Amino acid sequence: MKCPICEKGNLKKTIIKEEMFGVFLGNFPAEVCDNCKESFTSQETTRKIESIAKQKGIWGLGFKTKITRAGNSLAVRIPKKIDDYLKLKKEKEVYLYPESGKIMIETRE
Repeated sequence: MKCPICEKGNLKKTIIKEEMFGVFLGNFPAEVCDNCKESFTSQETTRKIESIAKQKGIWGLGFKTKITRAGNSLAVRIPKKIDDYLKLKKEKEVYLYPESGKIMIETRE
């Protein structure tokens, strides 16, 4: 079957490692394009992945937010769901750095 994304490759049945926000969810059957590497899972498998993500508390942790100004610096608000998940505290030190066009924020214990 031709890939519906790139329309060049063929789909091959395989097992994929599924992660969300860096959290391992498991290995699942999927069809993967041999050209663009896009993967496709069945509706049943997708529901299973979603269920595991919900059990691990990471479902729905992705948010859009706007950059604001705070004095001479820029600021980004962290939504409460992420705050609760990471157990952040006011004045907690974090490590902030750029990586491949992204802003990474690591919490410190």
